[in-house]
Amino acid sequence: MAANPTPKDIAHPYIERRPGVQGGRPVIKGSRFPVSSVVQNYRRGLSVDEILREFSSLTPAEVFDALSYYHDHQAQIDAEIIELNDIDKAMRLYPPTDRPDNGGG
Repeated sequence: MAANPTPKDIAHPYIERRPGVQGGRPVIKGSRFPVSSVVQNYRRGLSVDEILREFSSLTPAEVFDALSYYHDHQAQIDAEIIELNDIDKAMRLYPPTDRPDNGGG
C-alpha cells in the first residue's frame, strides 16, 4: 500500500511562486494573480463560472487548480488572507495622508 502524498508533493501545474511577484505568494503561473484572490472570491459566494466572468484572463483549469492548491495548503493561504485583511497593519504600514486644501471655501 502506497503512502499518501503530502501537499508539498502534489503538483499544481497552474500555480507558482516567484520571488518579487506578490511577495512570493502563490500565484497563477505566468501572472500576478494570487491564489488567495481566487479563494476569497469563492468564499464570497462566487461560483467558478462567476470568477471566470469577473476575471476573464483566467481559465477554468487555473481557477480549479488555485482552489485545489488552497485545499492542499489551507493553513498557509488562510494565514495569508488574514494578513491581507489586517486593516490595522495596513494603516501602520501605509498611514493616510491629509488631502491638500483645494482652496474652495
